[in-house]
Amino acid sequence: MQPRRVGLVLTRPARVLGEEPYYHEFIEGLERMLTPMGVSVLLKVVTDRAAETATYQRWAADRQVSGVLLVDLAPGDERAQLVERLELAAAVIGDPSTAPGLPAVRTDDAGGAREATRFLAERGHRTIGHVSGPMGFAQTQLRRDGFEAEAAVRGMTVLKAEGDFSYESGKAAAETLLRTAATAIVFDNDVMAIAGLEAAREAGRTVPADVSVIAWDDSAQCQLAVPALSALSHDAERIGELAAAAILDAMTGPEAVVYEAPDAHIVVRESTN
Repeated sequence: MQPRRVGLVLTRPARVLGEEPYYHEFIEGLERMLTPMGVSVLLKVVTDRAAETATYQRWAADRQVSGVLLVDLAPGDERAQLVERLELAAAVIGDPSTAPGLPAVRTDDAGGAREATRFLAERGHRTIGHVSGPMGFAQTQLRRDGFEAEAAVRGMTVLKAEGDFSYESGKAAAETLLRTAATAIVFDNDVMAIAGLEAAREAGRTVPADVSVIAWDDSAQCQLAVPALSALSHDAERIGELAAAAILDAMTGPEAVVYEAPDAHIVVRESTN
């Protein structure tokens, strides 16, 4: 009998493994809904796309999972076709357009970026920096589009740097943006934002007097940082609960449903003025 198990593969550089609190909270919500139904979660963390593909192939061949959750998809992502060929039930966390026809949990990445831009505009910032995750991800592209669209409406400038969610990449990107006219920087996760605080200290810049910093994803790390980080807060546990509903849909075969994740909101702390 095939096990009642859901697989989740996270592809991250080795130096990022274990650093992202978001997924800890996400999995808590996922398991809260699945465990009472006798469904367990199998998590695999790999460092590149080839290893992710091999994991899906092995899971399908060995019948280790009943379905998989797909995250960090790109437009036209081949992983959606791969799991279909492997006859693995699947659901998407992110923009439904990356895998049409699959159940999905839609997160409004563009809307969150616009909210962060409005927040900074209302505080007088006119040139802001965005340290993104990998630009190949659909969610990253949507965030970038949101920043640029809202900035255009408000006559602001967005300066850009790319990271990979790791501390090291966040610090390097922050060092680049701190040499520009940006008076605020938004980072695509909390780990990179904390690195941005360190880069500002080393550059002799005071947060928030000289530069404001916002993290995408709120966490205990944001609250404990010095200064405490303002953040775009997402209900990661609720998104995990919705992901459970989506993957159960995929496993039982009803029409694909798109679940809407709760909107992100700004939590104001000491890193912004």
